Amino acid sequence: MLVLAETAIGFVVFKLSSDAKIDSKDLWKEFETPEGANKTLKVQAIQRFTSTASAVEDLSAVQDGRLTDTLSKFLLDATGGAGEADGEKKKKKKKLEEMLVVSDPKLGSTINKTLSIPVLSDSTTQDLYRGIRQQLASLLGGVEQKDLNTMSLGLGHSLSRFKLKFSTDKVDTMVIQAIALLDDLDKEINIYSMRVKEWYGWHFPEMGKIIVDNLAYARVVKAMGFRTEAATTSFELILPEELEATLKAAAELSMGTEISESDLAHIHSLCDQVISITEYRTQLSEYLRNRMQAIAPNLTALVGELVGARLISHAGSLMNLAKHPASTVQILGAEKALFRALKTKHDTPKYGLIYHASLVGQAPQKLKGKMARMVATKAALSIRVDALSDADSRSDPQAAEVGITNRVKLESRLRALEHRAGIQGVRKTTVGNTARQQPKFELTGSTPKYNTATDNVPLQNGSGLLPTQPLVPKVEDLITAVKEEKKEKKEKKEKKEKRKSEIGADTTMEVDGDESKVGETKEERRARKEAKRAAKAAKKEADASSTSIIPFNQSNGEEKEKKSKKRRAESDANALVFNQEEDGEKKKKKKKRESVA
Repeated sequence: MLVLAETAIGFVVFKLSSDAKIDSKDLWKEFETPEGANKTLKVQAIQRFTSTASAVEDLSAVQDGRLTDTLSKFLLDATGGAGEADGEKKKKKKKLEEMLVVSDPKLGSTINKTLSIPVLSDSTTQDLYRGIRQQLASLLGGVEQKDLNTMSLGLGHSLSRFKLKFSTDKVDTMVIQAIALLDDLDKEINIYSMRVKEWYGWHFPEMGKIIVDNLAYARVVKAMGFRTEAATTSFELILPEELEATLKAAAELSMGTEISESDLAHIHSLCDQVISITEYRTQLSEYLRNRMQAIAPNLTALVGELVGARLISHAGSLMNLAKHPASTVQILGAEKALFRALKTKHDTPKYGLIYHASLVGQAPQKLKGKMARMVATKAALSIRVDALSDADSRSDPQAAEVGITNRVKLESRLRALEHRAGIQGVRKTTVGNTARQQPKFELTGSTPKYNTATDNVPLQNGSGLLPTQPLVPKVEDLITAVKEEKKEKKEKKEKKEKRKSEIGADTTMEVDGDESKVGETKEERRARKEAKRAAKAAKKEADASSTSIIPFNQSNGEEKEKKSKKRRAESDANALVFNQEEDGEKKKKKKKRESVA
């Protein structure tokens, strides 16, 4: 049995003695001393590293489970798989049947598939490799442990620098910087372009409405210079023919002020800045597209490179973004709105950065929230596929298959939702005859028509007016109507004053604490007062009789007589008052009827 070991010197193949059993529990005891280790293992072949660069390249490939040309050739030579004569086929077959022990299972699988060498790489080899590392200096022979440690340290540092420099996990850092720079360039281009239009607008103000694009405006200013030279300048490489003709016509009739040569030189320098920054932004956008296709092909196919790069930048890295659930991906970028809604107990936001994805943007307003949720779900799956797949699978032409499939499903789902809700989408369907066609709208049913005969309305006889229009009265009739109205008002006022005077003559005021009643005459008031006096006198007599000392032998007849007199006096007084009040009300009603008549 052969054992492959990776050391700081190079690749070494050891021959395991027949007495040693790799699955033995006491195998570690063989490596307690250098003599026991040399008895168990013998060096069969060694492939030394020629340089640090080759060592780093070979070891990084081995760690990734890849088989380099140097290692494959060395293994074939060590196992006798190459350079054998035809007459030695039996020997070759015998050597190839020996099993090779490898520490890395992924590398062992690659060796088995590529070189057809039987490989053992499981947990039973751990004690063996632990003993090899412990007694490596004595196994190699002629190498001191101090020198071996120094070589291992230097190779470890070189390998770490190489991984940090060319790590695929650090590619998303470039994407984060690129998308941040892209946003900064957009702001700078807008500021510079606005300054160019405002500065050159004093000389040619009409040009700002004719040319809207910032890059085209800067190129036209750079090519034309003064507006008086517009007629002799050719803009065929910058503007279409119709726009060029409009610009030249406006230059002849422009009302702008004149500028000097130094002013124009500074404006041209600013135009050069706008043109150069815009061209660099185009290059940066292409660079970002290529980077996103390399590290996240599925996410790019689903939401686009700009939205995907902003999601990665917001999360910090592709792996951090892969750890987020779909609900977090949906509102990523809307954290302030989310916490404000939770604090004020309002509705939480439905989307964040994912709102700028084309699938969400082309959905109707009523379906944007539902579409954002579905896109976030599929984006979470695509992100995890991109983050957890290896570099070889990401570079495969079919690497974006998951993202493309999910996008097709989401587009069909959006069309189904629009059809169910009766909403016509903004995009046109060009799938073929199988696509759902929107039926043409037609009015159905009968509606009443307008009757034109009603327009012929007969006029009033001799007046020339419609029946609904009032006749204009004459001046004499207006004067008569005003006089009659004044006369009626005067009569009403006199009747009101007369009625007030009658009521004032008949009514009495409050005298000695006695209240007067409306409509009561003097005789009635006098009778009412006499009745009240009689009632008071009877009450006093009753009180006096009750307080006076009555002899014991006085008969009860006198008391009964006094009580009956008192009750009769009170009843007579009440009856008189009731009659007076009833008579007063009758008189009052009679006067009202007379005044109304």
